[in-house]
Amino acid sequence: MKITFLGTGTSTGNPQLLCSCAACSSRDSRDQRLRASIFVEDNGTSILIDCGPDFRQQALRAKIRHISAVLLTHEHYDHVGGLDDLRPFCSYSEMPLYTSDRVQTVLQQSMPYSFREHPYPGVPLFNLLSVNDQPFQINHLQIIPVELMHFKLPVLGFRIGEMAYLTDFNAISTSELEKLRGIRLLIIDALRPEKHISHNNLQQALDIIEAIKPDRSYLIHMSHDMGLHAEMEPTLPKSVWFSYDGLQLYT
Repeated sequence: MKITFLGTGTSTGNPQLLCSCAACSSRDSRDQRLRASIFVEDNGTSILIDCGPDFRQQALRAKIRHISAVLLTHEHYDHVGGLDDLRPFCSYSEMPLYTSDRVQTVLQQSMPYSFREHPYPGVPLFNLLSVNDQPFQINHLQIIPVELMHFKLPVLGFRIGEMAYLTDFNAISTSELEKLRGIRLLIIDALRPEKHISHNNLQQALDIIEAIKPDRSYLIHMSHDMGLHAEMEPTLPKSVWFSYDGLQLYT
């Protein structure tokens, strides 16, 4: 399985507008973060997890030519704002889009032109598929939903084989944590060193990593407050790293 980090930043991206802090002024490409998303490829099946407002730029950079399905974690704009840019990928058939019923309702309200009985030619078309707490299949891949809390908003994480992707949360139940036992690669939300109302801070992410004990862990959804990649990554425990845009991993 190949995982490409399309974006590793928080909702404001990095550099953040109107900011001249060290991270936002950095010339290190690892400090330049688009909104969070990954692309998973395995034996001809390709899955996009979240589709934020930077998707067009991310797809061009990663040379994405085919998407088998899209998984959405939740409805916040930095995770769904690029869905309209899936038009070319929907040219011949509806794009399978897996998410919760709540998120489906939000999308039908925010993109009504894609869900009309007689849609305008050329709009992106989606096959909405409901995700609950039960595993499901996309071709040969089993997807295990993981229920998370983003302050008071339920959010979906996803386990695919020996990899799990957990973004935008700061609470996970013991029963959901059990779904992650045995994974080798964990990709996890870590916004900044200081606490936040709806995201893991760095220590909270490290505590979850210690509880799960994957072989490798990569932090995502980082804001400029996390500091410089080159200075902060050496402070992390063994087998934990900062992700960066364009990073590719294999499981």
